[in-house]
Amino acid sequence: MKQLAIIGPTASGKSDLAIEVAKKSNAYILSIDSLSIYKEIDIVSAKPSRSELQSIQHFGIDELYPDEYFSVDIFIQLYEKVKKQCEEDSKNLIIVGGTSFYLKSLIEGLSPLPKIDENISQTVEKKLLNLQASYDFLQKKDPQYMKKIASNDRYRIEKMLLIYEASKMTPSEWFYNNPPKSIIKNIDIFNIDVPRDLLRERINARTSKMLEAGLIDEVCYLEQKYTRSPHAMSSIGIVEVLEYLDGTLTKEQMQHDIATHTAQLAKRQQTFNRTQFTNVTHAPLEQLETLMKFS
Repeated sequence: MKQLAIIGPTASGKSDLAIEVAKKSNAYILSIDSLSIYKEIDIVSAKPSRSELQSIQHFGIDELYPDEYFSVDIFIQLYEKVKKQCEEDSKNLIIVGGTSFYLKSLIEGLSPLPKIDENISQTVEKKLLNLQASYDFLQKKDPQYMKKIASNDRYRIEKMLLIYEASKMTPSEWFYNNPPKSIIKNIDIFNIDVPRDLLRERINARTSKMLEAGLIDEVCYLEQKYTRSPHAMSSIGIVEVLEYLDGTLTKEQMQHDIATHTAQLAKRQQTFNRTQFTNVTHAPLEQLETLMKFS
């Protein structure tokens, strides 16, 4: 199996390029998009169309419901599963999307966890009944590391408790003694360069298209089914529609805010993609396909 990655800011044409390359190179596609992973969040995530999804096997799309937890740990497990599937089917793999942090995590790896048996799991589960007390305990043991974790972040508090109970080391000690191991050793990365003015035009056009496709109805449905509490409901495109539904924005202000916040996100993505990776080919969309080769 050979693999490559396509990254770039939102609305830069990554998905279309990945599909074209996949058709010509016997490849599956793994999406690295923090919203497309969720079922029923279709319009706001700008997923590929149903026909596009059927034309090439995609992974990382419609994997979870919006109220299910997702993290980089889960993504790495998904990558391992997809890699195995590619090897079994004699397929190459294209990794594509706007959440480049997931690609960086594959390249840099995650620290392994200690062996956790049933007794440890049960002990931690009981302690988590009082989340604040669990957080305070870890804060006392390892104040420096716990600065990174919010007192209501149940998932990460549970993970740190499991590490402590299984290893009797603080999180800082454990991660120092068990550094991350790279999951992808070598991968060619292709970054789509887009002039800011052109990108803003594409973002404005996509925002209009999303509204025409029924964005407001989709957000109404998501709120009714899942409430506003899931993390996914705080995403760009959802928040602004909820503000419109609350009466705090006009429809025109909502559309303007979605486009503005998306452009701000795109700028952050461009900065991340230019500073966090090596072995990257930067080129305009129309040039990249001819430059791509599987290594």
